[in-house]
Amino acid sequence: MTVEALVGPDERTPGENPTEQLAGAEGGMAQPISVRMMEPGIIGVILPPNQEIAGPEARVAGATVRSLANGRRMPVLLVITGVVGVSAEARHVYVRSITASAFALVGESPVDRVIAHYLLRSRTEAVPAEFFVSESAAIEWLRQYACED
Repeated sequence: MTVEALVGPDERTPGENPTEQLAGAEGGMAQPISVRMMEPGIIGVILPPNQEIAGPEARVAGATVRSLANGRRMPVLLVITGVVGVSAEARHVYVRSITASAFALVGESPVDRVIAHYLLRSRTEAVPAEFFVSESAAIEWLRQYACED
């Protein structure tokens, strides 16, 4: 089963068209955050490239992750490739996540790695977390934390 929700900057889930563009805070067009079940037991969150992730969309994405997890702790794949930055409020949402049993952050550039380390350092709970340059390697690593129902 594949479930996907696109989370826009205005705290709404856009219409059925997954290519729909949403107006950003500065009046430009912004891509939504994608939250979906990657495979049984692994939730994927794909942050839009060339944008800074702000608190409102991070909160909605977090609520979508909690909904997909349905009360269970599950591994989360967080794709940050090309993200310009993460606001303090969005980072706070990440820090307070109680749903994740493990985090795999995926990026390609040195900037992606810096953003990943910024997020990883902010965790206070001992949740396994790793940075990967390959999404397939990240998923393979997360499988050890996936629950079988």
